Amino acid sequence: VIVVGGDGSMLGAARSLAQSKVPVLGINRGSLGFLTDIRPDELETKVAEVLDGQYLVESRFLLDTEVRRHGQVIGTADALNDVVLHPGKSTRMIEFELYIDGQFVCSQKADGLIVATPTGSTAYALSAGGPIMHPKLDAIVVVPMYPHTLSSRPIVVDGNSELKVVVSADMTIYPQVSCDGQNHFTCAPGDTLHVAKK
Repeated sequence: VIVVGGDGSMLGAARSLAQSKVPVLGINRGSLGFLTDIRPDELETKVAEVLDGQYLVESRFLLDTEVRRHGQVIGTADALNDVVLHPGKSTRMIEFELYIDGQFVCSQKADGLIVATPTGSTAYALSAGGPIMHPKLDAIVVVPMYPHTLSSRPIVVDGNSELKVVVSADMTIYPQVSCDGQNHFTCAPGDTLHVAKK
């Protein structure tokens, strides 16, 4: 499938086509071109090369995301780049607990939390101080957004890790979960966010 647009178009197409295992080729017509690497002036030459078999296939993985309230799933989505827990329209910090593979990692006050794939490590996670990860790594990075502590740093975990984020039941704001900046859910205090490789 040939996708003409920016990285946002590529992200949407990749999520839609992931189950069908169809390769995706991006033509950059947007302002960013990390995922869409063929420029419009190269279109005929580069597409002809691809049709002649001159290409490399890169495999990437998605993050499967669920928001649960009292054990019931209230929203699901996939992300190729990242899953972001953020305060939405509020300017207040949010409080949450992070668990990795069922083990408590930390309790935190921050502007949010970014969970990114290697593909997404060069996007929002990078802006928040996260590392750049090679696309072939089987890993996930967890990046706190402006944490209210001196010791909080990004964490790189195994790609098969299961992450759980518990939104503090004591909060008065309703944070948002965004997947690739395109699919959004509203969380209530006490909700849990579950993220794992798909």
